[in-house]
Amino acid sequence: MDKVLAFDLWGDYAHFRKHYTTTSPLTFSVPPRTTLCGLLAAIIGLDKTQYLHHFSDKDASIAVQLLNDVKKITLAENLIDTKKAGKFMNKIKQRTQIRFELLKDPKYRIFVHHKDASIYMELKEMLETHKTVYTLCLGLSELLANFKFVKEYTAEIVEVDSETEILTALPKKNLIELSFQDDYEYLSETMPRNMLPDRTVTEYAPVIFERKHKSLTARVNQFIRLENGEAITFL
Repeated sequence: MDKVLAFDLWGDYAHFRKHYTTTSPLTFSVPPRTTLCGLLAAIIGLDKTQYLHHFSDKDASIAVQLLNDVKKITLAENLIDTKKAGKFMNKIKQRTQIRFELLKDPKYRIFVHHKDASIYMELKEMLETHKTVYTLCLGLSELLANFKFVKEYTAEIVEVDSETEILTALPKKNLIELSFQDDYEYLSETMPRNMLPDRTVTEYAPVIFERKHKSLTARVNQFIRLENGEAITFL
């Protein structure tokens, strides 16, 4: 590994739907890897039917760091049946009110590396110039997102069994032992990690993070050391 891009991503609200919820959708606390793949593809304009071919875990490495506390609220939303009404919105009579769990004031720092130099350079240029091909959202099309390029880091893979301070959400596959702190609020969520172009999820993975966006101190079997000495782990 050579270079890693970092950019901040935020919005007023976010909803990353948990797969097992239906009538009252719940949200993950951090965006899953699959969601971030779609967001990165939207920045550079990859077709939604093809982008997953370019963002498998063999090609793209992605990490996410919480920059704000995890705050969740519940709001009611009216869903309307547009199929029968066609283009005449005033003819829509059927409505269903559903309570959505939303993240309030979410903000994340995203780290990304891509093996394809052309995709990496295109992504870097779009981030630096604050441009996107498609509009960015945080899970739902109504929940618009903003972003800001932070830096391009020189990075190296460190494979050693040692206690390290990890900035990002920590996959359990990298965890050997977690050093618990009294004032920390640890959360663990099992999130989709890889999926096929038809949206079939092929892999789920548990991830650990701290609700108030504090770093985790843990013994890990692998991490990424940035040029400033900070450590991250890819989802």
